[in-house]
Amino acid sequence: MAATPTRPRMPRTADPARRRLVAGLAAAPFATLASGSPGAARAQAGDARWPGPIFDAHLHYNDEAWMGPHSLEDVFGRLQRAGVRGIIANSRPNEGTRSLANATERARAAGVTVVPFVRLYRNRADYNSWFADPTIVDLVNTELAAGTRAGPYRGLGEFHLYDNVNANGPVARQLMRLADERGLAVLAHVDDVAVDRLMAHGPGARLIWAHTGIGGTPPERVRELLQRYPKLIGELSYRPGLIGEAGGLSPAWREMLSAFPDRFLVGSDTWVNQRWMAYESLIETARRWLADLAAIDPRAARRVAWDNAATLFGLPEPG
Repeated sequence: MAATPTRPRMPRTADPARRRLVAGLAAAPFATLASGSPGAARAQAGDARWPGPIFDAHLHYNDEAWMGPHSLEDVFGRLQRAGVRGIIANSRPNEGTRSLANATERARAAGVTVVPFVRLYRNRADYNSWFADPTIVDLVNTELAAGTRAGPYRGLGEFHLYDNVNANGPVARQLMRLADERGLAVLAHVDDVAVDRLMAHGPGARLIWAHTGIGGTPPERVRELLQRYPKLIGELSYRPGLIGEAGGLSPAWREMLSAFPDRFLVGSDTWVNQRWMAYESLIETARRWLADLAAIDPRAARRVAWDNAATLFGLPEPG
């Protein structure tokens, strides 16, 4: 297996516990969050799995994937085998997103709806500087004007803010206002303080909180933000504490998803090729914790797996 690239650096002022968490997650791309391998989860949780359609709300098709081992045929094959019927597509650079969105015949054959987002990154350096670079706004406007064969872009991101003070920068302010004005969703990898700051700039924007706080934002704080911002949606890839010891949902997150079934989405986060190689296993892990939720509330599981995204983006019922 090739060495796993390092995620964009955390600044020295960032929380040390968060740096350790992100480093650990990057070093183990096959991990199912905090509960071990998919095989371990299977042994612990039995054979229960959510059988319905899944929307993957955090999918990257970065240049190392499409220039490397993961052709369009490979990607759509993996989506079809995993039972994923819709995706938020975003990539570094945006050529990857356009290739997925423009492959309309392949997508139709695989039964997959592609929802394209404009990413703010031309290269890895942009992860740490986009918020201070006014040319990023030009990039976004150019992409929005061009659109894709699958239709217009429906959102912005994923973008990262490793220091929440940068959420108050002029570029972040301008893009949140743009999202609000044009009805675009925003996929943001940020902490809870940045959520408050971004929503202040675009109070009508639909903010998809990548990982619902990869630093392990306490469930009580997540609940507070969901209650404060009706258009805030949590995406659950890499979410610390999501999966419990038995391979299903942890008690805290079983309660959270039962209380807010219309506010969460499933995601894979294929940020490196190792995640693509493990794609079916990642979705299988989601199907197992969705089955745990379905045992309590089948309607809640359906909402998290598919209906919330379908409502957000106006998707048809899968065939």
